[in-house]
Amino acid sequence: MPKVSKALLQMPPATAKALQKLGADLMVARLRRKQSLKTWATRLGVTIPTLLRLEAGDPSVSVGIVATALWLVGRDGEVARLAAPEYDKGALELDVREAVKLADDRARASAEAALSGRARQAKK
Repeated sequence: MPKVSKALLQMPPATAKALQKLGADLMVARLRRKQSLKTWATRLGVTIPTLLRLEAGDPSVSVGIVATALWLVGRDGEVARLAAPEYDKGALELDVREAVKLADDRARASAEAALSGRARQAKK
């Protein structure tokens, strides 16, 4: 039995399902183009068993092979956008939280300055 990496064992189910859909979609693209497994495997530079694993959504297929398969269907431009900062929801949420905290801190400092200014005027 082949050794399975810890990362693959920890893969979220939704991610595994997305890889299976990607593989199935790539298989449909190949079939719609009426290209054989042998032709696509040759174009990808892989064996037929590796292509079958890709089409099955096997997460151990390298990202390079996936990217090349996307190139075969004219979708390789998407690879550059997959982890683009403008789509990183987690980081965007952190940025918003930091901006809100900064605004709160400034509002608090402004209110404290106004109160201390009034207190100084009242002493005069």
